[in-house]
Amino acid sequence: MVLTFEPGDTEVGRKVRQIVLDPATGELADRTESLLYAADKAEHVDTVVLPALARSEVVITDRYVDSTLAYQGAGRDLDVAEVEDIARWATRDLRPHLTVVLDLAPDQGLGRFEGRDRIEGESVEFHERVRAAFLRMAAGNPEHYVVLDARLPADALAAVVRDRVRPLLAQARREDR
Repeated sequence: MVLTFEPGDTEVGRKVRQIVLDPATGELADRTESLLYAADKAEHVDTVVLPALARSEVVITDRYVDSTLAYQGAGRDLDVAEVEDIARWATRDLRPHLTVVLDLAPDQGLGRFEGRDRIEGESVEFHERVRAAFLRMAAGNPEHYVVLDARLPADALAAVVRDRVRPLLAQARREDR
């Protein structure tokens, strides 16, 4: 199993992460931010995800294309279809079998941080648009999403995710035979 994350789980990604999340970066044009995230995704897929999949490993990543659609598309109010075209191209249109959305109202979630990065420091309205985008994506494709109340205990969340992942792993084993 490969546990990974975006942005920043490659050498290039660490540099991109510094730019996009550090408050010292200041303002970035919305399209610039979106393209930087796409660059991180391209590097991440080519150097981490695809090699792991070629070894028949399970890949679990914290954030992927849907995060870009929610944060840069809906949050930044960019044309989501354009953002999606770029993100799908960057990731070679590789799609996850399951996306887990940990749902929490922004006014509750933002209170969990002492220091905030550039994205966490955005307005509650920005984060409400992001949340709504995630919930829309999940509602539009429920067989590929599980939406969980992030206020639940970690062990309860893990149990639900395990229950959703088990059939996917069983199917993958059958296909490998």
